[in-house]
Order: sequence, then structure tokens, then C-alpha cells
Amino acid sequence: MRQPNFHQRGPGGHAQAGFQKVDKQKRQILWRLTQYVLKNYKFSCLAVMACIAISSVTTLASTLFTRTLIDDYIVPLTQVDNPEYASLAQALFKLGIILLFGVICSYTYNRLMINVSQGTLLRLRKSLFEHMEKLPISYFDSRSHGDVMSTYTNDVDTLRQMIGSSLPQVFNSIISLVVTFASMVVLSIPLTLVSIVMAVVMMFTTTKLGKRSRAFFKTQQLKLAEVNGFVEEMMTGQKVVKVFCHEEKAIEQFELINEELRSSNYNANKIANIVMPVNGNLGNLGYVLIAVVGATVALSAASDSSLVSHLSLGTIVAFLTLNKSFTQPISHISQQINSVLNASVGAERVFNLMDAEPETDEGHWVMDNGSWVKPEKNASSSTPNSPSSTPIRGDVDFKGVDFSYVPEKQVLFDIDINTNPGQKIAFVGGTGAGKTTVINLINRFYDVQKGRILFDGIPINDIRKSDLRRSLGMVLQETHLFTGTVLDNIRYGRLDATDEECREAARLVGADDFIRRLANGYQTMLSGDGGNLSQGERQLLAIARAAIANPPVLILDEATSSIDTRTETLVQRGMDSLMKGRTTFVIAHRLSTVRNSDIINVMDHGRIIEQGNHEQLLALKGKYYQLYTGDDTMLK
Repeated sequence: MRQPNFHQRGPGGHAQAGFQKVDKQKRQILWRLTQYVLKNYKFSCLAVMACIAISSVTTLASTLFTRTLIDDYIVPLTQVDNPEYASLAQALFKLGIILLFGVICSYTYNRLMINVSQGTLLRLRKSLFEHMEKLPISYFDSRSHGDVMSTYTNDVDTLRQMIGSSLPQVFNSIISLVVTFASMVVLSIPLTLVSIVMAVVMMFTTTKLGKRSRAFFKTQQLKLAEVNGFVEEMMTGQKVVKVFCHEEKAIEQFELINEELRSSNYNANKIANIVMPVNGNLGNLGYVLIAVVGATVALSAASDSSLVSHLSLGTIVAFLTLNKSFTQPISHISQQINSVLNASVGAERVFNLMDAEPETDEGHWVMDNGSWVKPEKNASSSTPNSPSSTPIRGDVDFKGVDFSYVPEKQVLFDIDINTNPGQKIAFVGGTGAGKTTVINLINRFYDVQKGRILFDGIPINDIRKSDLRRSLGMVLQETHLFTGTVLDNIRYGRLDATDEECREAARLVGADDFIRRLANGYQTMLSGDGGNLSQGERQLLAIARAAIANPPVLILDEATSSIDTRTETLVQRGMDSLMKGRTTFVIAHRLSTVRNSDIINVMDHGRIIEQGNHEQLLALKGKYYQLYTGDDTMLK
């Protein structure tokens, strides 16, 4: 997905306006994330905030007790010959109770935040996966799988750090700032003014540095996704890499994008990582200034006894501690800037996936006991009820279909195909002729821009997608097997199929023999997309999966392309049995597999240039004749 460019700078106020736009966008994303957390954990978050507030107050109480300890206990006790420590012990005991209560609250809110953060991520991943399953095929065709996986792993993990650590830390810092500021005002307004000046300087520094690093954090997440996508691509294509001795080139490409990730990571963190030490030094400077100002005022109070009583030794010591407590939250907030900026970028990518338009389905015809059924309209509807049922025959027709993946490039032109139930319809032609695109339109992976596709006389746009696809059994050129037993992979075509039905499907397509020779037969575990099977064996299982679905229409996209000639001969009989009585669409490069087709469509650059059966096309002596009678009967 194309991301907005935050690196652009305009003259003068344009740069500032750009920063303000970015800030607003980030705030909206973080607020949306906060709403997502509160939606499911409102009471837990309220309890966390209450515990944080109590913990902050107890910490403040111990700080303020410093003045009481010095002025009311230590100084008086040093001025008597026989000091009495009972009152001091009692005061310390009370302070200990308060601090113990604060420790309990701190422990409680940390435990609650573990539950909130992990629970939120659980729900977030669940929502992401559920939404991903509703996205159209076009979404995945336009993105690398590694990029999508990066959203589930890296981007979601940045949210874990923010929800579990950064947000509580920020709220704790805000509470500490408020209560500490109120206490400082009570103790000394002049010293409070000094603290405010230093706090403003720290906040200004944090804001400026944060704006400079924000754009780099966005680039960092994008580059991380690019690295993941490249690694995923290289892993799936490792055999091709080795066959063509592409290892060195692959390493060079990886080093390039890996260096881009390192550079963006360095640029993002080199600024953000100096915020904490800069603010720490500014805080120390403020501490020194307050000590100097406080001591100066106290020492110059010889002529003003009221000032001496106000700025006692205990007051100055307590205020210095409060100043640390006042500047420390600002430092803590700046310390979390990396996590917050990373999380805002990660949240943006997560919400981009969640906001992607799901696959639309306006269909209202459904499958029911071998028929297409259209639910009756309400009696109050002014539109008369149309026929509510029609038998499923497997009659699929194309009527003047045009299609484009992108508006500026049309790939199919005026496709007309009239079929009868049970016929075998083949598509042949060169690479890029549009054969697979036609198949993608039948199952509505994509929708036509012009013309119509009719299924038993019903426009497929009016059929509910899930029911339409259940009526279509597909065997693709690229097979995919799932982790599980051989039996589980066959049953994937129809989850309620019995073991015997699965075995019968395997026997039908000629897969039973090799399955029985496996270590555990039908209970053999498959993993890594069936890496312990040959390509032909994987293809046979995919064909058996289609057989168990028992659909009225079959789509075979190079279904036997990976099977050797001997295996093809064995499986062809099973395929013939599988296709019997079903409308079958076949894409094939081997012309021998389509000779017995009822209709052969010869395609070239998105158009059907010849149409007919084998004998009719040979009689035309056109493109099909050239392909069939040439020295090489494989389509190029």
C-alpha cells in the first residue's frame, strides 16, 4: 500500500503545517487505539488509573514527609539532651503503612495491565484475521505476503509495548505532575516558578526532537515489512534460487534492503535516544538552580524572619525532592517516545489492514438441496415475487464479458461462451492470453466490468459468493496442502465427509495407491505444504480434495501439469470419472488433455479467436491447427 510521504518540506510555514498535519494524524490513530482498548477493558482501565493515582499519591506522601521528618523530628531531637523517639517511630510506622498500600496498588495495576495488553492483542489479532478472511483476492495480489505477516508480528508487537508499558507510564507521569505541582505551589511559589521554567525547556526539547524522528519511525516500519517480504519470498523460492545459482545475487539484494532498514532505524533512534539524556541533564540543572535559589533566599532571610520560617531546611530538602519528582515524569514521557512513535506507526498499519474494504456480496440466491433458491421478498414489498427456485444444472454462460484488473489496461474483450450442463470446456493459448483470468471471473475472485456471466440462467452477481464457490470445485496449478493428515487434507473439500468417502475420492482420482504406500497411510502427517511428497502426489491430493466436494462445476487450471506422463495416464481415467455429469472448465498446455473437450476456446491477448471442438478447429487450419500439428505440441 502506498504510504504518505512525511519527508517533504516546504518553505517557511509549509513545513510547520506539514508537521501539524502529521501530529493530528498520529493523535487520531493513538486515540483510536485507546478507544479499542477501552471498548473491552473499560473497568480494568479505570481500576488501573485508580491504582496509579493512589500509588502516585503515596509516593508524594513519602516525599512530603521529608519536611515533617526534618523540621518536626530530626531538628528538635538534636536540640534536646534526652530525645524521645516514640513519636518518630509512630510516624514512620504510619508512613510504612501508606507506602505498603502504594506497593499493593502498583503491583495490582501492573498485573491488570498484563491482562489488558495481552487480551487486547488477542482480540486485535482475532479481528485482523477475521477481517483478512473477508478481503478480496485483489488485496493479496497487490501485496507481498511478508508485508501482511509483518502487520501480525512486528506492528502488533509495537502495540504490546505501548499498551502494556508506555500508556500506564504516561498516565502515571501525568498524575505525578499534577499532584507534585500542587504540592510545590503550597511549599514555595518562587521555587515553583524556577521548576516551571525548566519543565517548559524540557517539553520544548522533547517536542522538537520528537517531530524530527517521527517520519523516520514510519520509514523504519515500512522497511521492516520489506525485509520480511523479501525473506518470505526467498524462502518459498529457495529451490529456484539454488537451481539458477542465484545465492550471491539474493545476498546482495538482501544486504541492500537490510542496510536501508538499518539506516532508517538509525535515523529514527539517533534523535529519539538523545531525548532522555538531554532531559535528564536539564533536570539536574534545574535541581542545582533550585538548590542555589532556595539556599540564597534562606541565607538572606536574616532581616525577614517570616521568610526563614517559610523556607526551612525541611522545606528546601522536600522541594528539591519534589523537583526531581516534577521533572522525572517529563523525562519518563520522553523515554517512552520511541515506543509511542513506533506504536503509532504500527497502529496505522494495523488499522490500514482493518480498514481495507472487505469483499462485497450482494447475492441473494443460495444453494439448497441441489437447487438455487431465492428467499421470498417481504409481503409489504411492491415488487412481485419472482420464481424462488431453479435446479442446479451447471450451465455457465459468458455474455459479452469485458474485464480489466486496472482501469487503464483491459485484459478481456467481448468473451462469449455458451455451454450446456455436463460439457467439457477448454481454454488454450499462450501465456498472458487471459485463460486464468476467465476462471477467476467464474468464481468471482474478480467482478466483470461489462457483460454478464450466468449460472443456470442466474447472473453470478446475484448468487451469494459462499454458495457460488461451493458449487465450483477447483484444482489449481499451484497446489497448497495444510498441516495435518492426508485424510484431513482430502476432507478440506467437504468437512462433513466420512473417512470412507475421502478414501473413495482418492481411489477415484488414482491417489489411493501412493497414499497406502506412505508410512502411516491416510494418517500420515503432512507439513511444510506436503514437502515429503512429490509434486505429482500433491497434485493428486488436490484433485481428490475437489472430488470429495462433489460440485456441479469443476475448474481445472493446469491440474495435471505437474504429473508425469505415466501418472497422467493413470489419473486421466479418474479425472474422466470425476468430470462425468459435471460441467468442467479446463486450462491446459498439453493439447492431448483437451482433445475430447466439447468446446475448445483458443485465446490470444484477451480475445477468443477460435472456438469449437477438436475436429472443427483442425478443419479451420488456424491457430489451433498450427499448435496441434507443430513439432512441439506444448503451447508456448
